[in-house]
Amino acid sequence: MGITLFLMSKKGLAVLNCLIENAYLKDIDAVIVGTDKNVINDYSEEIVELCKKEKLTFYYRTENFTVKSAYNIAVSWRWLIDLPDNKKLIVLHDSILPKYRGFAPLVNALKNGEQYIGVTALFASEAYDTGDIICNEKIEVQYPITIADAISKISTLYQRIVLDIFKEIKENSSLEATAQDESKASYSLWLDEQDYKIDWKKEASYIERFVNATGYPYKGAQTTLKNESITVKKVKEIQDVEIENRDVGKTIFLKEGKPVVVCEKGLLLIEEASYNSTNKSIFPLKVFRNRFE
Repeated sequence: MGITLFLMSKKGLAVLNCLIENAYLKDIDAVIVGTDKNVINDYSEEIVELCKKEKLTFYYRTENFTVKSAYNIAVSWRWLIDLPDNKKLIVLHDSILPKYRGFAPLVNALKNGEQYIGVTALFASEAYDTGDIICNEKIEVQYPITIADAISKISTLYQRIVLDIFKEIKENSSLEATAQDESKASYSLWLDEQDYKIDWKKEASYIERFVNATGYPYKGAQTTLKNESITVKKVKEIQDVEIENRDVGKTIFLKEGKPVVVCEKGLLLIEEASYNSTNKSIFPLKVFRNRFE
């Protein structure tokens, strides 16, 4: 049979471990490893170490390699994969397609408070994430939830889907797929540095989801306090009060040296935050009058 894997992130590592544990080691032709400097840990080192341990052929994405497999699977892959016409590429995408086509779908789904998150396996197409769907899996979300916890949950879905694909290819040498319903399609935009900035004009419930969705392994939610950049790591929405002059970003209460910040709707207690310049905690705050921008 033989399948080549294009892997990155904790999800890629989970898939590789699962295939090895389920006796599919000999069915892996090669592993192509991606690296990503935009996250704190891209798990490329762990993937490489596992390949070495199991004596799997592997290449870094930037190296020269030739794909010989009829079927290829990409997990957490961010780059174009150019294959001959007789080679098929299966992409695993962090959403329940056709919703959230594109970039950072899991982050954006969590920010938006979606009831379900999931994974879709589809055949690659010229227009991204529009190919025929092989299968998908979803789970219900209970908020609050961090991005790290969400990744762990959907990593299980990745493992289950890839195992099913390996089994189907091995038994039948083919995969069935269904066209997407274009009337239900939506898109998810890529993220840059500005997308990590907290907008205090949003509701407290949204900002809580935002902080949780952009935390580790991402760089974390950003704001400014007295002209110093800080990373907000943990927050909690608390009961709102009537404010006659609602000026968002200002501290309304100080609880044991930790600020309660006014949002467009609702209040937010900052429970954990650090200065980017020193990585030291901003707490306890000794001054009551603080504005977060």
